[in-house]
Amino acid sequence: MNYIALLVFVLALGMMSQLVANRFKIPAIVVLIAVGLTVGPFTGLVTIPSDSEQISEFIGLGVAVILFEGALDLRIGEFRRVGHGVGRLVIFGPPIALALGATFAHYVAGFSWPVAIVTGAILVVTGPTVIVPLLRQARMNKDTASLLKWEGIVNDPVGVLLAVLAFQYFTLFQDRGFGAVVVAFLVVAATALGIGGLGGWLIGKLFRSGVVPAHLKSPLLLVAVLLGYVLGNLIEEDAGLLVVTAMGLVIGNMNLPDREQLVSFKESLTVLLLSTLFIIIPAQLSMAELQLIDWRIVAFVLVLMVVVRPATVLISTAWAPMRREDKTLLAWIAPRGIVAAATAGVFGPALVEAGYADADQLLPTVFLVIIVTVLAHGLTLGPLARKLGLAAARSNGLLIVGASDFTRDLASVLHRNDVDVLVADASYRNLQPIRMDEVPVFNGEVLSEHAEDSLDIPNLSYVLCASSNDYYNALVSRAMGGEFGFHRTFQLTTHEESLHEAKRLTLQQRGSFAFDGKSDSAILQERMDAGWSIHTTKITKDYAWADARSRLEADTDGDGWMLVAGCSGDGTFRLESLEHPLKPEAGWRVFYFARNKVSPRPAVIADAEQPNE
Repeated sequence: MNYIALLVFVLALGMMSQLVANRFKIPAIVVLIAVGLTVGPFTGLVTIPSDSEQISEFIGLGVAVILFEGALDLRIGEFRRVGHGVGRLVIFGPPIALALGATFAHYVAGFSWPVAIVTGAILVVTGPTVIVPLLRQARMNKDTASLLKWEGIVNDPVGVLLAVLAFQYFTLFQDRGFGAVVVAFLVVAATALGIGGLGGWLIGKLFRSGVVPAHLKSPLLLVAVLLGYVLGNLIEEDAGLLVVTAMGLVIGNMNLPDREQLVSFKESLTVLLLSTLFIIIPAQLSMAELQLIDWRIVAFVLVLMVVVRPATVLISTAWAPMRREDKTLLAWIAPRGIVAAATAGVFGPALVEAGYADADQLLPTVFLVIIVTVLAHGLTLGPLARKLGLAAARSNGLLIVGASDFTRDLASVLHRNDVDVLVADASYRNLQPIRMDEVPVFNGEVLSEHAEDSLDIPNLSYVLCASSNDYYNALVSRAMGGEFGFHRTFQLTTHEESLHEAKRLTLQQRGSFAFDGKSDSAILQERMDAGWSIHTTKITKDYAWADARSRLEADTDGDGWMLVAGCSGDGTFRLESLEHPLKPEAGWRVFYFARNKVSPRPAVIADAEQPNE
């Protein structure tokens, strides 16, 4: 199989693995590694030479882009909130983890000291490519999620740097003493600041000046990242990863107007790279290497999880102003990812060539760490976080943007029916009546940096943009669609002046219309003034949704009514829309908008529900 066919085959396998992982709600990395092992050492369908310099260089470029994308998402505002914990984790954590990991790698796994020290350095990293998807699934609160995300992204290049310095000491600098390692470290730091920090700032200024047209910004940025990685490595071996991390951190915090487009491009590219690399790297293993895993290596992996990680967190965060719950979670959660795999794939064979025979166990050991930690931490992160009160128990509610009489009535009824709801508005005065109903509110602009730092909404699953400004509703819908999913982000129908399809904003520029697709904010207010309100009714086996509709249509005498939302029998909340209409079944509770006199049940039914119940 030639290289082009091999690449396309691996890409196809990677994307299919991602779909399978998403369908069955398991970490994608586990499926990707399983596929890589299956098509590689288990069946021989894919043959990738582990000593190929070109393959190693390709892996390095891929890891550089992945680290840059992760750093691009790090916000200084997050660091201000959790800096007391992050600072200790990224300054004191790596050397502690290195010392403990190397000690147990020597005494438990039986590695020689040089191989043990390089192994300990590689396993300092905590895998942001694994952490970030897990955080999304676990619905973590912002502060705890920021701690894990910052630690993972910053420690990845730090771990690589430590591994590089250890490797160079045992293969190049041993006869020159520890001073050579210190000099190499200073060169790497200067390179990262010079090329990464200054280069990132210059790119940001160039983008802001308007010199670069919009369609060239994403590809130009990609080339700049790859160039920074290569230049960093030319100055000092493997300094490129620190360069691209510094570059991403600087550009991501320059408040560029097209930052979201740049991030979106990099996220898509990162998914492709991860899907490819996590198949290529395990496919490089041979059955002989896998058979090197013995009980001592298994014991080392367990010690790494239950001794090294907890001790690292407890020592590095001692006396830090952090919640005990955060420390407990951090002491357990530390899945490894692509950087650990890629670094082991480079240094394992290189150490063998340098005369350290037991380094042939390095790559299979790291893969065992990756598989075990991803499975153990991926399956326990959500339950443990919820038990500690650091994550939402469910993602099943509604964020309403825009306070009005209609949204107040809707929020109050949902709140009384145990549906999580939050109303956001920049006007405190508009929110006062809603606060009187004991409904949670957020006073501020939902698209502001303040909201990004403080608006904690992991328990909400739908967005309804319901202000009187159609264009603001559209703006918020598009901005929040990426987080909630565009199929769960809705806005009120645009006003009558823009009802004609040709005059409307296109669907690509706004959210889907909620409810019947005809009721704008003015119509809803008119109906509220005329005595309409939100009502509820329960659908049962004896009283189907068709019966309720017939009763409503008969009672309104052409005056009309509007289905708003519903909760299924298991409590799952859903918003009504033309694109995703509700199909209530037995056990559902239905919310509808009608005059107060309207009841969907005949008067003879004893448990007929009243308005606003």
